[in-house]
Amino acid sequence: MSGAHRPRPGANFVPLRYRGVAVTTVPPEVALDEPSLRAHLVGRQAYRRTRFVVARRDPHDPGPTALVRVERRDPGPLFSEVMAVEMLAGPAECTWVRAPEVDTGIPSALAAVALDRAPGARAVVVEGRYAHVNFILDAQPLPVVVREVVPPEPAKLADQARRVVAVTEDLRPVRIIERSEDLAELATRAPAGHYLLPCRGSGGEVPGAAVSYLDEHPPRADWTLLGCTRSLQIHRWFYGDEPPSVDFCPKRTVARSRPDAPTLTKCCLQEEDLDQGDGWVSVPWGSSLAHVREALALLAEREGGPWATG
Repeated sequence: MSGAHRPRPGANFVPLRYRGVAVTTVPPEVALDEPSLRAHLVGRQAYRRTRFVVARRDPHDPGPTALVRVERRDPGPLFSEVMAVEMLAGPAECTWVRAPEVDTGIPSALAAVALDRAPGARAVVVEGRYAHVNFILDAQPLPVVVREVVPPEPAKLADQARRVVAVTEDLRPVRIIERSEDLAELATRAPAGHYLLPCRGSGGEVPGAAVSYLDEHPPRADWTLLGCTRSLQIHRWFYGDEPPSVDFCPKRTVARSRPDAPTLTKCCLQEEDLDQGDGWVSVPWGSSLAHVREALALLAEREGGPWATG
């Protein structure tokens, strides 16, 4: 391109303002290669927000699609002539996907479409919700493992993480992977006829065993606690002793060694603040969506490396 040198966009490149992406239908005599598109576009008027142009043959059937970056002669006026064109992806590398359920302003949503519906394509152009069009280059979402305990189901932290990712426009592409441990399976580590669980609201049961709930302060019985450090503290407060127990704290499991992927977890000993270690971030057990958003941003910044936005 003429003018100042501009680096070629890297992995996970997403225009954060899809109003900068224009779509044009080119006539059959214009090949979808860089020289032909340059000859077709240079000298034409482009809107002041336009930075990228998606070129296709048919507005009703995209078929072959190309993606170029354009430079306008004067960035100030409402419209200005295109003075340079750079090919980002030709028809062999570019795929158009219609996904009306997808908000194309969300990087993680674009990455999910790219991996699920156009694997192998370098550039995936998505026509999504509100008929808005945006694209992602070289989709490589950061896998974030959510370590959780169930019930209740759905696993709250994993569900919160998915909801945050689904509406966050300024977070690098992330893919949530849930790894939950079931209380009934944890109970097999210490077989017993009676278990004490932290609260009835979780809906936890252990097949073949009696179950009581610590939050109901039942009469002391010969039980095994399925809980964590906080549960032991409460048990000691109420009953003056500590029963046999199985520690289900997901943070404790994660913190023992560096996890094999960036990990989001939680701990009931945290009341307001985040905690973090090598490869993981932990939120309070009763975390808000704001806590989860902050934790995901920390993981994305620390573990994901740089990502490109336009």
